[in-house]
Amino acid sequence: MKTTDYVAEIANWPSDANDLKAIRTTVFIEEQNVPVELEWDGLDPDCTHFIVRSNSQTVATARLKPDGQIGRMAVLEHFRGLGIGSKLLNKILNHAKESGIKHVFLHAQIRVVGFYQQFGFI
Repeated sequence: MKTTDYVAEIANWPSDANDLKAIRTTVFIEEQNVPVELEWDGLDPDCTHFIVRSNSQTVATARLKPDGQIGRMAVLEHFRGLGIGSKLLNKILNHAKESGIKHVFLHAQIRVVGFYQQFGFI
């Protein structure tokens, strides 16, 4: 598939929560062994969530907290390296700008620092 086959959009937490949780469970809890209590921090209802789909399959997600922190960015393993993360991050950054959020920031794992540096993060 081409990256144009993937659509990044703002998710609706109440109706998309199951799909978003499934991605985060797979990537963070199962692959990266993040403790369940850290992943489900209770902040999701207050965040703007983003989702990437291909046809009807959800393949990636992220969230933007009201303070401008980008987090919980996850792409299913089979879909990594296809430009989906870039498409997702661009959607988040555009949304933040349109929403008047002047400062966005994130905490990245060492292995993906280079990815975020491409977008101007330090």
